[in-house]
Amino acid sequence: MNAPPAGLEIRPLTIPRTIDDPDAADFIAMTHVRNLVYAETSGHDDGRMAPAELLPNYAPDPAEIRYSWLVLLDGEPVGRVGVDVPQEAGSRVVFWLVELRRSVWGRGVGTAAYALVESTARAHGRTVLQTWAEHPPSPGDRLEPPTGFGSIPLDHIARFLQHRGHQLEQVERISALDLRDGLPRVRELCARATEAAVGYRAVQWRLPTPPEFVDGYAWMKSRMNTDAPAAGLEFDEEVWDAARVARADAKIVDAGRTALVTAAQHTETGELVAFNELVINNDLTEATSQYDTLVLSSHRGHKLGMLVKCVGLLAWLDIAPESPRVLTYNAEENRPMLDINEAIGFEPIGYEGAWKKVLSDPTTAGADTADSSDSSGS
Repeated sequence: MNAPPAGLEIRPLTIPRTIDDPDAADFIAMTHVRNLVYAETSGHDDGRMAPAELLPNYAPDPAEIRYSWLVLLDGEPVGRVGVDVPQEAGSRVVFWLVELRRSVWGRGVGTAAYALVESTARAHGRTVLQTWAEHPPSPGDRLEPPTGFGSIPLDHIARFLQHRGHQLEQVERISALDLRDGLPRVRELCARATEAAVGYRAVQWRLPTPPEFVDGYAWMKSRMNTDAPAAGLEFDEEVWDAARVARADAKIVDAGRTALVTAAQHTETGELVAFNELVINNDLTEATSQYDTLVLSSHRGHKLGMLVKCVGLLAWLDIAPESPRVLTYNAEENRPMLDINEAIGFEPIGYEGAWKKVLSDPTTAGADTADSSDSSGS
């Protein structure tokens, strides 16, 4: 195992009130290094965010405790560390990341950063550590998750995680849809889905969520952790109410970002039963992100997934007509959603691994056995 190099500092991240505050320098540096790591890993800048766009995500939230650190080597920012501790009753989980510039891989920086992750989990009595990491294409051996769906290369990121006791649980496909052709295929699919969705209608809103949709939207958001394929990962059943919806909305609205929610409403009862989210940064010429999509299990089989995706995409052409593409993430075993995406025209551009470690005893220190590579995280 490499000893931490001289000149390494991992210091708690100061969260400024605004980006213009005198104490915002570290947050700005963290955002910059985050963007560099994402570009190094994916080969594109679609994951980029400006500091002012990222800052609302660090606002205090009673649903989780968020720890963040800036990693510096000889005074230069080279990465970041994060640990999120959900506050749902009975939770055993933490979600973590270690993201480092490639220039410092293999120098013991990742070892020191990960030790901080595990000690934080133990301090909260948590036994399950979970993280996501993008694995760019590379030659050589590959790893398959227990689901049997998808694979990733056995690269330096995978070795780093394996050496620290993590197991690959799930592979997620990163897909992109080209928006520049006006989506004629989507218009046809939208017409078919509308015809099949007898007894349902599409409704839309931009965040913040209007009062008449808050309760239904909150219920659907609470089902994301229970109804989506999770493989061997552990997720808490989340409690969503109007206050939590408002906090989630504010993380996007306060950043000046634009978000469109398209939902399917059961016309007889008025119940919201499916939804899709599209989000873009302040610059409407950048890539769009497709966030959550869900159809409640009791209302599946009516092409509602296709309906909310297609109606949303067609409306998006008016909201962000210069956005070149939409990015989305789906578990490789989530064939129903992948079928919809493929029909619409999404194509794979990358893969993430979802990794999990279970601590046998959260009160004792864990032994690191790895050496040569550092995770870029997710």
